[in-house]
Amino acid sequence: MQSFHHKKHLFFDLDHTLWDFDKNSAFAFDTIFKQQGLNINLTDFLSIYIPRNQHYWKLYQVNQISHEDLRYYRLKDVFDALHLEVSDALIDLLSDEYIKYLPEFNHLFDGAIELLEYLKPKYKLHIITNGFASVQTRKLENSNIVHYFETITNSEMAGVKKPHRDIFDFALSLANASREESIMIGDSYEADVIGAIEAGIEAVFFNEHNITVEKPVLQVNHLLELKNIL
Repeated sequence: MQSFHHKKHLFFDLDHTLWDFDKNSAFAFDTIFKQQGLNINLTDFLSIYIPRNQHYWKLYQVNQISHEDLRYYRLKDVFDALHLEVSDALIDLLSDEYIKYLPEFNHLFDGAIELLEYLKPKYKLHIITNGFASVQTRKLENSNIVHYFETITNSEMAGVKKPHRDIFDFALSLANASREESIMIGDSYEADVIGAIEAGIEAVFFNEHNITVEKPVLQVNHLLELKNIL
């Protein structure tokens, strides 16, 4: 097993890596559907929403769609697939309410706090996220993990999104860290792992669902496995 004891800086992705996005997202949708009196089966909704959201995020990462289109179409597609007549005004309202409620739920991945407690004395910890500044800050604060991190880089500050090299360069500069002494840890093979490697930073793939990837990369399926290598 590779050893990283010479490393000084660890950069974590936030959503789907430390912060349990799918679980918190489900609670947020459940809340707003009830508030709006929408009789929508949450399981059916999420089974379509999750892959559509991932599809649009991939397009958004490479600037093929705008933030507004991401927020609109990821909902519009689901209502169309479920054959529900939902006005654009209601979609906009649901979209705004979702962003408002999402950070109010703060489930973390199993082992996240234990891992951060273990790593904090050994390394300087940082976040690199493609999420939006205000939402991501609230997630970190509400889940009580913001104090573990020295710096937080988001795509708004950097002007680009992972996997673009410039966001990694921006984060290194903010952290006052060199490539050689840094590691990136995240759940997205394209954005976090390949993005970091192409920026000259070693990476660990948090592969929760054990998906098969093209290149052999260092990976873990559970956060606490990181204690074995860091």
